[in-house]
Amino acid sequence: MSANIDDNQNGPAGNPTDNDYISRTGQSEIPVQKDEAPVGDVYEDGPADSDEQLGNNIARDEKDAIDEDNILSERTRGAAKTQGTYTEPGDEEGLPGPEDGTSST
Repeated sequence: MSANIDDNQNGPAGNPTDNDYISRTGQSEIPVQKDEAPVGDVYEDGPADSDEQLGNNIARDEKDAIDEDNILSERTRGAAKTQGTYTEPGDEEGLPGPEDGTSST
């Protein structure tokens, strides 16, 4: 579906710039700039390529991950309980009994 020149006439008329909210001297403590004010580039000091910015950190992270000194010899760090101490709860465990007056359905 292509845009028609007449479609622009269906939009709101007027200037899209609205500076009614800008700070006025003595009226507001919160500084707000005009719509026409230039906005600085956050990447002006370096590249905007995140892969390039993170390149050194990724290489170091991979080296640390492969470092065998970081591997634990025990899988659970000795926190496992002895065999048989972990048990499944029963079907009725934790449920109210018939004497509490609630319906079974």
